[in-house]
Amino acid sequence: MRDTLRITTAPADREQPAAPAAPPDIKAVPVRHPGRWLVALVVAAFAAAMARSVATNPRFEWGLVGHYLFSPRILHGLVVTIELTAIAMAIGIVLGVVLAVMRLSPNPVVAVASSLYIWFFRGTPVLVQLLFWSFIAALYPVISIGIPFGPALIHGDANVLITPFIAAILGLGLNEGAYMAEIVRAGMLSVDPGQEEAAHALGMTRAQTLRRIVLPQAMRVIVPPTGNEAISMLKTTSLVSVIAYTELLYSAQLIYAVNFKQIPLLIVVSAWYLLLTTLLSIGQWFIERRYGRGSAHGRPRTLLQRIGAHLVSLRPHAERAVEQAR
Repeated sequence: MRDTLRITTAPADREQPAAPAAPPDIKAVPVRHPGRWLVALVVAAFAAAMARSVATNPRFEWGLVGHYLFSPRILHGLVVTIELTAIAMAIGIVLGVVLAVMRLSPNPVVAVASSLYIWFFRGTPVLVQLLFWSFIAALYPVISIGIPFGPALIHGDANVLITPFIAAILGLGLNEGAYMAEIVRAGMLSVDPGQEEAAHALGMTRAQTLRRIVLPQAMRVIVPPTGNEAISMLKTTSLVSVIAYTELLYSAQLIYAVNFKQIPLLIVVSAWYLLLTTLLSIGQWFIERRYGRGSAHGRPRTLLQRIGAHLVSLRPHAERAVEQAR
């Protein structure tokens, strides 16, 4: 028998299978955080109570605070504080970079010398170092600086050369250099060693590799703690008052030693320190954003961005409340 091919076609009027029904929309119900709102209300109530107490307490003498806030003597001390902070941080950063490079040097003598410097200046309080520099004339009445075992280039009376300003700069700057050395060293060690090896393979010297390859990448690690050190240095300058140098705190002490208004003048000093610290924190934030480019966590959100994100998270709650009201 011959095989035949049969082609059957369905009648045109046969019903086609129905398309599957679309799944219903998912209603996303945001997670509620009643504890978070309760804590926020408690904190806000406590802050309001504290603000009211401080504002209405007559013993704070806010009139005197406003009177001395822009006093010429206070403003002079403020300028001196800014100068001390800037100069001491500049010395500390430069010295810290040098000490960090020395400590990572393959030369053992250089590395040990750097380690001893860091050990000594980090191991003794900065207040003690300030006092030592102030009383240096008791140890070395005459200071001679020059070629070792050779002629002296600088020769003079210690009381003339080491003024209170120089003693403050030496005490703060040399101490800061020890801390900055560890910060810079940590930043340099965070860079992949393979990049340094590749730079050497391309014929770059150690100094060129350090300047063009290592330090630019290490800045992402160096900048945040350096900003903290600058803020700390601003407040550490108040220790200079023990050597009778008229920075911000000592200027206020000279005033309340006469009028016995310690509390208002200390509030004035605190207000100026808070203002300068805030400005330094803002500058640090912008510097971190610049050196954090290209990193997922390197660009912190601004305050407005964080507020906007919080408002966006509250949008589902508002929409749900509107639906329930309808």
